[in-house]
Amino acid sequence: MSANATSNADTRGYDPNLTPSVINAMGPNTPPRARQILSALIRHLHDFAREVDLTWDEWFIGVKFLNSIGQASSPIRNEGHRISDILGLESLVDEITHKLALKSDEAPTTSSILGPFWSPNTPFRENGDTIVLSPHNGQVTWMHGQVTDAQTKKPIANAVVDIWEASSNGKYDFQDPENQVPNNLRGKFRTDENGYYGFYCLKPTAYSLPTDGPAWQLLQLMDRSPMRPAHIHLMITHPDYHTVITQLYPDDDPHLKTDAVFAVKDGLVVHFAPREGDPKAELDLEFNISLGSKSIPTLAASRL
Repeated sequence: MSANATSNADTRGYDPNLTPSVINAMGPNTPPRARQILSALIRHLHDFAREVDLTWDEWFIGVKFLNSIGQASSPIRNEGHRISDILGLESLVDEITHKLALKSDEAPTTSSILGPFWSPNTPFRENGDTIVLSPHNGQVTWMHGQVTDAQTKKPIANAVVDIWEASSNGKYDFQDPENQVPNNLRGKFRTDENGYYGFYCLKPTAYSLPTDGPAWQLLQLMDRSPMRPAHIHLMITHPDYHTVITQLYPDDDPHLKTDAVFAVKDGLVVHFAPREGDPKAELDLEFNISLGSKSIPTLAASRL
C-alpha cells in the first residue's frame, strides 16, 4: 500500500486493509506487467477516493459517465479515446514513450498523439499526387520533404508517409459522407531513392470536438474550449526504423495555446509559405523528417 493511502486510512479512520486486500486478490497467473499496472491503478483509485472523501452519489455519477462513454462510441467514433485526450493522458503517454527514444545525440522528429481518426485502409498514392478528392473551401498546399536517418543524416528510401486531415469544414471523410468521398484527404506515400516525398493537400482548418457527448459534458464541467488547432496528422514507418506519429500545426492558428487535447509542441508548429509558379497550389509546406534506427536500443518499445 502506498504511504499516502496508509497515512490517509490511519489518520481518518478508513480501513487500512481494504486496498492491499483488493490487490492481493489477484491470482498467481496474473501476468507480471498486468499485475504492476493494475496494482498501481487500484492504489491510486483508492487514494483518490479517500483524498476527496468521495460520496456514493458522486461515485455513481462517475459510473454513469463511464457507461455513457461506451454508449456514445461506435466504429467511427471513439469517445473513450477522446476523453483520454482531453484529460491529457494520451499526450502524457506519448511523452513517456518517446522522452528518451534514442541513446544518441540525435533525436527523431518530435512525436504527438495518434488521435481517433487514423484509418488502416488509407490507399497508397504516387508522389506528386493529390489527396484532395472532394470539394472544399481551403487552400491547396504542396507538402514535401525528405526522410533521413536521425544519426547518419542519410536519406531513407521506401519510408511510408501516411497523412490524414480534416477538410475545410472541420470534418474527416467518414464523419462527412454526404460531402466527402471515402479516403478524401488521406494517402500513403513512399519516399524515393533520395528519401523525398511530396503531395498536394490542404492547409488544415481548426475544428471543435463534438459537442453532443460525454467529452463535451466533461469540457463544460471544466469550463474549457472544445477547439483543436488546425493540424495535419502524419505517421512515418519503415521496417528498419522506429515509427514516428506526429501532427503539424500552422503558426498562424489562434488555438495553439488552448488545444483541447494538449498535443501542440513547439517543434511541430510550421509555416505555410506562398507558392509561386504552381497552378495547382497556393501554399508550400516543407517538412523534413528524422527517424531513429531500430539498431539503436530504446528505453521504451515503439507504440506500433
